[in-house]
Amino acid sequence: MNFDLIIIGSGPGGYVAAIRASQLGMNVAVIERESLGGICLNWGCIPTKALLKSASVFEYLNHAEDYGIKVKGAEADFGAVIKRSRSVAEGMSKGVQFLMKKNKITVIMGNATLVAGPKVAVKDAEGKTTEYSAKHIIIATGGRAKQLPNLPIDGTKIIEYRKAMSLDNMPKRMVVVGAGAIGVEFGYFYHSMGSEVSIVEFMEQGLVPREDPDVSKELAKIYAKKGMKIYGGWAVEQVDTSGKEIKVHMKNRKDGATETLVCDVVLSAAGVTPNTENIGLETLGIATDRGYIKVDEYYRTNVPGVYAIGDVLATQALAHVASAEGITCVEAIAGHHPEPIDYNNIPGCTYCSPEIASVGYTEQAAKEAGFEVLVGKFPFTASGKAKAAGHSEGFVKVIFDKKYGEWLGAHMIGYNVTELIAEVVVARKLETTGHEIIKSVHPHPTISEALMEAAAAAYGEVIHL
Repeated sequence: MNFDLIIIGSGPGGYVAAIRASQLGMNVAVIERESLGGICLNWGCIPTKALLKSASVFEYLNHAEDYGIKVKGAEADFGAVIKRSRSVAEGMSKGVQFLMKKNKITVIMGNATLVAGPKVAVKDAEGKTTEYSAKHIIIATGGRAKQLPNLPIDGTKIIEYRKAMSLDNMPKRMVVVGAGAIGVEFGYFYHSMGSEVSIVEFMEQGLVPREDPDVSKELAKIYAKKGMKIYGGWAVEQVDTSGKEIKVHMKNRKDGATETLVCDVVLSAAGVTPNTENIGLETLGIATDRGYIKVDEYYRTNVPGVYAIGDVLATQALAHVASAEGITCVEAIAGHHPEPIDYNNIPGCTYCSPEIASVGYTEQAAKEAGFEVLVGKFPFTASGKAKAAGHSEGFVKVIFDKKYGEWLGAHMIGYNVTELIAEVVVARKLETTGHEIIKSVHPHPTISEALMEAAAAAYGEVIHL
């Protein structure tokens, strides 16, 4: 019952931390209350991408004539699409089970609570409680869908992302409340499958409000062209679920205008809240702020021997962030001296269509930080590969510091841009300048050329524009 390290939660933070700790010679246990892999593998990152791929294939079939191919009778089997998504998730979870065995990590199923010691008490499915002790304990309990006071999730008429991945029938009309990554991804999926979709966002910027405004405008234009209704700067005042049809009463934050949307289901996509309740934080006196656990640069809490990573922190709620935090945390525990994570060089990706990817400063944020900036933009309408692929919408936007050439940020919307962003992350890590990107020969024809061309545009050297 004694371990070197116990990790509470087996999501992309917990299971990755466990594997790295095992590699470093620790005797590790992971405690999980539901399914190995956590929300990401079972109800988040992976199954949503399976759904989005099905939507993309269906969209291709419906526009096959654009490519000189005639397809008759293409039909979406909603149940089969959902089943495929669940199958992909189950396969990935089994993969984590294999990794646990391979790395000799003990898996304990049940609900974990921190108790004095500090120790971890685990209540199993039969109601039996067992205490486990370890020199080090990592809290990696993740997050869940945030509930808005005027949008109570009932799992039937008002649902969250988890239910949206397992509906029995496709709704004819859906209202999505919240236009972050979750909202625009599910909006695209259900619209592509045939639902009438309206997206309501509280922030005036509208779709993906945390992205560069140019990206938000471009996505809104593309979604509107697809036939989705976009409401940016609207507040949902009340949702009436008393009748057969759901009525969403909204108010414009700018001019006070009101409007009511009628639908069959409302998807609440208002973000994520940390799972920090009822796990014993108060018992040990672990410091929190607005529900998030407070840690230092190596994820140590104020209680010796207790650490926290992932969505329970006030850092970006992203799977790759949780994984990086887990690795950094256990390497520090092992006596290594890992470099603290640079949270300004964390890439963000949204897998709607077209995709969105970004890292670093937006143009406005760079100016507010005191930089004199050079901005370059290259549209995919000028990209041979994008045109040939039938995906000429979107652009790559790059921001450099005029004085030293530092790459401050990049913001992309377009075909496969989530695969491009890693180049920017690595380049920024290596302190690559704009001129070095321009002089790095990119292959032709590729989508990646847009990065080189955008950098060239920033310095007045663009060729194909």
